[in-house]
Amino acid sequence: MAASTKQAVISTGGKQYRVAEGDELIVEKLDSKKLTFPALAVVADGELAARKATVQAEALGDAKGPKLTIFKMKPKKRSRVKNGHRQHGTRIRITKIG
Repeated sequence: MAASTKQAVISTGGKQYRVAEGDELIVEKLDSKKLTFPALAVVADGELAARKATVQAEALGDAKGPKLTIFKMKPKKRSRVKNGHRQHGTRIRITKIG
């Protein structure tokens, strides 16, 4: 019999993420090493399991998002501006759902 896969939906930085134990993801910049998020929903074996749960995670370090190129041009005015941006974030690993 396969072990039950428990997944949860967490909200941080104005975004929602669907996570499982052992998942690694990059979220907005956070300061703490040990993190606790309230779970919006917990799904176990395809069914809604618990409504009041927490998700514990650990910060693995800082990370940067993909490079975005911003190019602005005003036609017929010889005005061109090219800028770049990389969002700072934190890489986290989900340690416990429950």
